[in-house]
Amino acid sequence: MTGTGPGTAGGAPARNLYVYNGGFLTNDRVRRILTCAGYDLRLGIPRKDDLIAVWGKSPTAPRGEAMAARTGARIVRVEDAFLRSVRPGRAGDPPLGLLIDPTGIHFDGSAPSLIEEIIRTNPLDDTAVLSRARDGIARLKHLHLSKYNGFDPDLEVPAPGYVLVVDQTRNDASIRHGGASAATFREMLVIAQEEHPGARIVIKSHPEAVAGHRLGHYTDGHAHGRITVLRDPVSPWALLDGAIAVYTVSSQMGFEAILAGHRPRVFGQPFYAGWGLTQDENPVARRQKRLTRAQLFAAAMILAPAWYDRARDRLTTFEGAVDQLEAEVRAFRDDRRGHVAVGMRLWKRAHLQRAFGRERRLVFIDDPGRAAARAHRDGRDILVWAGQEGETLRQAAGATPVRRVEDGFLRSRGLGADLVPPLALVADRAGIYYDPSRPSDLERLIAAGPLPGGEARAERLLRRLTETGVSKYNLAAADLPELPKGRRILVPGQVEDDASVRLGAGRERTNLALLERVREENPKAVILYKPHPDVEAGLRPGHLPEAEALRLADAFVAQADPVRLTEAADEVWTITSGLGFEALIRGKPVVTLGMPFYAGWGLTEDLFPQPERRGRATLLALVHAALIAYPRYVDPLTGLPCPVEVIVDRLAGGEIPAPGPANRLLSKLQGVFASQSWLWR
Repeated sequence: MTGTGPGTAGGAPARNLYVYNGGFLTNDRVRRILTCAGYDLRLGIPRKDDLIAVWGKSPTAPRGEAMAARTGARIVRVEDAFLRSVRPGRAGDPPLGLLIDPTGIHFDGSAPSLIEEIIRTNPLDDTAVLSRARDGIARLKHLHLSKYNGFDPDLEVPAPGYVLVVDQTRNDASIRHGGASAATFREMLVIAQEEHPGARIVIKSHPEAVAGHRLGHYTDGHAHGRITVLRDPVSPWALLDGAIAVYTVSSQMGFEAILAGHRPRVFGQPFYAGWGLTQDENPVARRQKRLTRAQLFAAAMILAPAWYDRARDRLTTFEGAVDQLEAEVRAFRDDRRGHVAVGMRLWKRAHLQRAFGRERRLVFIDDPGRAAARAHRDGRDILVWAGQEGETLRQAAGATPVRRVEDGFLRSRGLGADLVPPLALVADRAGIYYDPSRPSDLERLIAAGPLPGGEARAERLLRRLTETGVSKYNLAAADLPELPKGRRILVPGQVEDDASVRLGAGRERTNLALLERVREENPKAVILYKPHPDVEAGLRPGHLPEAEALRLADAFVAQADPVRLTEAADEVWTITSGLGFEALIRGKPVVTLGMPFYAGWGLTEDLFPQPERRGRATLLALVHAALIAYPRYVDPLTGLPCPVEVIVDRLAGGEIPAPGPANRLLSKLQGVFASQSWLWR
């Protein structure tokens, strides 16, 4: 569900939408959202039953209004939705969604708007929608997402106990059409001081005023005595957490104040005023309905906007929009300081640049000392391929943050050893998921459990993975041979020098020892042995001749589809193989002989002691952490940060560009130098 109004065009014929503002034609994103929402943008003179689009109450709006008066065509006012982008539009970021309003415009209190009509006509009592709204509120707070997101959630805000006064840019349309003026801001500051004698007053400057694009109503000259002006790019949610009262004219931050649990004092007539959730200085008489926070959020964020999915080029739900914004904001926040990359093989560098270098290009330096010095000098973090981190780098880094990079668990359509670049990467600040000797970010995420709405998202993801058969490598595979009857145990072979085996194995550290243990513990079972694809390709060590494997196993199932094999098995026994995780998410019992990241949480039978710091977790918590919260994904088609759901669709649909000829040639050379894997790993 994307909305109740223009955002739900469905299969209806496109409506003619005439425009007289060049921005509708030159802004590709705005034009595309309108097209997806069922509008055919046109130039010329409309008929009476056509529509005319104007941008809010902008200076160009009178052109369309005059044409509407002349022809009788109806006006549709268009504005950005309340989650827009990382940076403002002035910085070039396109909008994530639009409010396409045939009734009015949300910031003009003199007349109804689409949001107000939804509130008036919709009982807003749908349990599912209200549950989505509550999850959405909690998710925005947890992720520190707002309309613009070029702020730093880690920046400190003033000590709690202040009165928050929210500034806005001068001559903003929401002020002019909300029954307010510059004098209103002067009055608001005086009243805030009078109503809270002795309390600290914090004035939050508008981001565009801080950036110098526009002027605000308050300047540094207003800071005196108990009044301070806060210009730092702090999280609005963190700032609201410390406030004892909030004063605003019509800022979106007033809406967020409601969601954060405040009853803000409102001096204008924004869409969120008049519903019993604010203290209104300038009330709108026609607004009489009383709402809960969830009902207001449902109307403004779930039902009214047309949200856009940039990866799939279609309209999406509020949740889909947040998924995309979360991916983009995470990349921005992680990478804006920039990184110095250490221990990165040449073939990986272009993809790493695309994944981590969107804000500031990566600097590749192989020498740990020089890399640490450069990072310290430039204020950058250090990225190191997890297997290349050593004591020299740890000592040289000192207090400089180090992030350990590895492939994620939905990696690609093809092998890393074949130089197929990953679609998923992790950058772990604490450790790395395959090293059980120390905590990792993944462990922390599993232990914390899913964020609000995360369980439902993980459940949808599980269902999609099961339906599509998507797994880590997604290789072309032969049909399953006829398998022996009986209690089938799938035993996935592993790369014997893999870091997960070196660091996380128990007593069994080779594929032969693994098979021997499984047969010893299960003398009557049907054992299916599946060699690791890198080993099958002759690229990594761990080869176990078929004849030797069949002394212990009942079937040697090389090149078979691992997902179908898992589904055909009754259980999986492994040291640390990722196939154990694949089996878990497909509902199969898993027995571990080592310490993989998915063991020790009460979800597997573990025959080797697990780290004591791991506790109990649900399967959905594991899936959310491992596939949603821990990795970062890059869409192979757009090259943009994206959520996991896009990657699953790309893998399922085969929408993955093939490696170029240079990659294929280098991959062939690896077969010759397989024993020298350090050259290309």
